[in-house]
Amino acid sequence: MKIGIIGTGTVGCACAMATVIRGSASEVILVNRTRKTAEAVATDIRYGVPLGHKVDIRDGDYSDLAGAGVVLITIGVNEKTGGATDRSDPQGRLKLLDKNADVYRDVVPKIVKAAPDAVLVAVSDPPDPLADVARQVSPTSVVLSTGTYLDSQRFKVHLGKHFGVDPVHVEAQVIGDHGTAQVFLWSSARIGGVPLADLLKRRGEKLADLREEIEKQVRYANITIIEGHDASQYGIGIVSARIAEMVLTDERAVVPIGSFHREFGVTFSLPSVVGRKGVTEVFKPDLSDEERAGLDKSAKLLKDALARVGI
Repeated sequence: MKIGIIGTGTVGCACAMATVIRGSASEVILVNRTRKTAEAVATDIRYGVPLGHKVDIRDGDYSDLAGAGVVLITIGVNEKTGGATDRSDPQGRLKLLDKNADVYRDVVPKIVKAAPDAVLVAVSDPPDPLADVARQVSPTSVVLSTGTYLDSQRFKVHLGKHFGVDPVHVEAQVIGDHGTAQVFLWSSARIGGVPLADLLKRRGEKLADLREEIEKQVRYANITIIEGHDASQYGIGIVSARIAEMVLTDERAVVPIGSFHREFGVTFSLPSVVGRKGVTEVFKPDLSDEERAGLDKSAKLLKDALARVGI
């Protein structure tokens, strides 16, 4: 099984490291504008491979992507460089779309020419509209975005911390766009099958207070990380590796991930079945009126951004 990773910046390197440590594939190909950089990253990681899963990681050109089952696209201007670190800016990551759309229009045809059957995963910010750019460039390709899969993990982690439980056992999802208009599904969040509202009532706490605190932590987690470490990379690296595994093994896992939804006219996240053919089925959760309105708002924000780049 073969994974291609386009770009060896901070996120690309994190994806590469995660795929090797997790043993996500038997072969990982790193492609970068400056091949010497990809070669250095592959060499550095390769020195540690004997201590873990057997993985052949190496640098290459686009032609070396032939036979890849999934390609993670991580290139483009990042949040810090692109000035997308202002919590008061409703555009958030969408500020990066104009420049990164041009990058995707340049590289996607090269990827598809070499690996026409690969599932393409938009990892660069903003991933949802960039997935739509990739679909426009290559209408026959299966294109996903990392979407709100990472946001959902963040949601679970913060809820687990608040309630003093392992986040693995928290049932909670974020849907919509991977950005400022993302929608937190509080109405269906549970721990051990018990609704959060019930747990909070027993503790004498108010949902409104918890909601304000946690939504702020999750929605702006990337900015908080960047303020301390220049780049938000490790979480998305692990999530991207996990998505690649779902595709390569035809796992049919159900996660909130970005795919194109005709009903809304954009790519964003809903709980979806993920396997070798990308998203094969979408589960539409029961939403409160507020959550449904939030999802519509998320779609409109993405549509407006896409119109700006001619989609």
